[in-house]
Amino acid sequence: MSVADTVRETVLLDQEAVERTLSRIAHEIIEGNPELDKVALVGIHTRGVPLAQRLRRRIADFTGREVVLGQLDITFYRDDVHVRGGEAPQHPQPLVRDSKLDFALDGMTCVLVDDVLYTGRTIRAAVEALFDYGRPARVQLAVLADRGHRELPIRPDYVGKNFPTHRDERIHVQLVEIDEVDRVVLKSVTSRKEP
Repeated sequence: MSVADTVRETVLLDQEAVERTLSRIAHEIIEGNPELDKVALVGIHTRGVPLAQRLRRRIADFTGREVVLGQLDITFYRDDVHVRGGEAPQHPQPLVRDSKLDFALDGMTCVLVDDVLYTGRTIRAAVEALFDYGRPARVQLAVLADRGHRELPIRPDYVGKNFPTHRDERIHVQLVEIDEVDRVVLKSVTSRKEP
């Protein structure tokens, strides 16, 4: 007997639902931050960056004011990254992207933007990276999807949708800018025995 794995995909949010959800998050950011001139949206690579760009456009559409935009690479702040030290790599090597924070953080409210919140380790790394650039007055968190299973005491300020999941399930956010489609998908693997 052998075991065959079947991957099942369920669309949780389609393109229209993603757009609606981002509009709601933008409104919540506006309501939660009356001084928009002191707000910076900081997207966490990879999918947090286009989400932050979209939120910035929506905030500008709704208020006529543009907030500051930045992007953050947290690769070397993660606690699960192994970088080779002269010998052959034993683990896949990280892809490093550009961090870009072209504004002073002091006194700002920095809204970290990411696609999926899971254990909280990515956000811990992002906060650490952010503080290497300066000392913001406040740090907030906006995520499109929260799937639970936190390992650190981190809670988002702005959540698109909460999706309770099992540990063996995955939430994948796909965005036009990267994946050529806008949707949020739940992937689950089921194993069945074959005769």
